[in-house]
Amino acid sequence: MDMEDCFRGRGAVHLLERLSRRELQVLKLVVEGHTSKQMGALLCLSPKTIDTYRSRIMTKLEIDNLAQLVKFAIRHGVASLE
Repeated sequence: MDMEDCFRGRGAVHLLERLSRRELQVLKLVVEGHTSKQMGALLCLSPKTIDTYRSRIMTKLEIDNLAQLVKFAIRHGVASLE
């Protein structure tokens, strides 16, 4: 599945179903612009653990960079810019 497939309909929903509740929390915080240190403080986790979650999210969603990750999350209602 290429990136454009991820941005359409069922493909994206299927990919989102791969994420755990905690991974969705981290994804929302990434979109909001929080650093790993800030996310760690909010979720009572170490920054290294946050980095691991972010890496797993990107692997599960088949996304290669942070910009694509943010774009994906916003397009699919995981997070908003407001």
